[in-house]
Amino acid sequence: MASFEYRGLNKEGKNVKGLVDAENIKAAKQKLKRDGVYVVDIKDRKAQAAKNKAKGISFGSGVNVQELALMTRQLATLVKAQIPLVDSLSAVVEQVENENLKSALSDVKQMVNEGSSLYKAPSKHPKIFSNIYVSLCEAGETSGTLDIILLRLAEFTEKQNELRNRVRSAMMYPVIIGFFSSIVLVVIFVTVIPQISEVFSSMEKALPWYTEVLIAISGFMVNYWYILISVLAFVTFSFMRWKSTESGRLSWDGLKMRIPVVGKLIRMIAVSRFAKTLSTLLQGGVPMLTAFDIVKNVVDNKVFEKIIADARDNVSEGESIAGPLRKSGEFPPIVIHMISIGEKTGELESLLTQVSESYDFQVNNTVAGLTSILEPVMLIFMGGVVGFIVFAILVPILEMQNIA
Repeated sequence: MASFEYRGLNKEGKNVKGLVDAENIKAAKQKLKRDGVYVVDIKDRKAQAAKNKAKGISFGSGVNVQELALMTRQLATLVKAQIPLVDSLSAVVEQVENENLKSALSDVKQMVNEGSSLYKAPSKHPKIFSNIYVSLCEAGETSGTLDIILLRLAEFTEKQNELRNRVRSAMMYPVIIGFFSSIVLVVIFVTVIPQISEVFSSMEKALPWYTEVLIAISGFMVNYWYILISVLAFVTFSFMRWKSTESGRLSWDGLKMRIPVVGKLIRMIAVSRFAKTLSTLLQGGVPMLTAFDIVKNVVDNKVFEKIIADARDNVSEGESIAGPLRKSGEFPPIVIHMISIGEKTGELESLLTQVSESYDFQVNNTVAGLTSILEPVMLIFMGGVVGFIVFAILVPILEMQNIA
């Protein structure tokens, strides 16, 4: 059975639109006719989605985190109100505005209506519904606490997105400043300095070494720009290819955490993501080993991924989680201490939540402090570069005027 999107007129002559499930378009039109709807336009949702994809309209999942979190929260509310799952999904499908999400939810609703479990349906759309989403749905459906799990999943998604957006927005200003400053410098070296160097060449007087360096750099950029672009392209390609390998990614992720200030922030984000995800999965009733398999793919850091994999092996052998974390040297001692206490007292989930909240707070403070440091540092650096250029140009001109 397929899902069709329609527009039409009801018995009162008012415009109506929605979704209808039927074997084919003809059956869908007959079904709508029985309901008193005169069909103006009707189309197969799957065929339309495939058409859009072929045209290149859809990139990635096409669903942002806010839309997914809102949909999940709405579904949790309906399920908590003891509305049947199929009816809840139907209501959410009509509410959702994003076409990609609407199409995926229609498929989910159709599969559930045909007797499939809820967690199996979202797994057919991995670009929209992550492993965490599917696993928590499975745990909630199995334990009969689907409404609680969906609400917890919505909160988890919102907090993760909030943290990601805060870091991105904090880094946006330095990136923009750096980008436009680089363009300005290139314009100066390619257009302004060559004209001034022609004036200096007519002076027949020795120039200061710094002016000679400036003119040499400008001349190289003007005459051998293709070499610069080729080298830059080669270095970028080589770096991306190296980073795509297992050993390269492991080395790069380890190197990033050794960068002053920035490395500390990267480590805190990874620790927060680890603690929050593991806590959410365990509170949702996901088995420990399955939770570790999911968490290691969520931290987005090969160093932490390897540490978490070692911790999983420890757990599978009946040993503690804290051992491999302590041995790695990457996890802060306070985190290891709280995890160790949580394992002994049986309150691991709540202590992991406290760790996550604490590190979220630290990330916020570090991001704010890093932003306040980066802005003046970049301004001072760019001011120094521009000042050097002006100094290197003005000194010979002033000397020429003194001679005159």
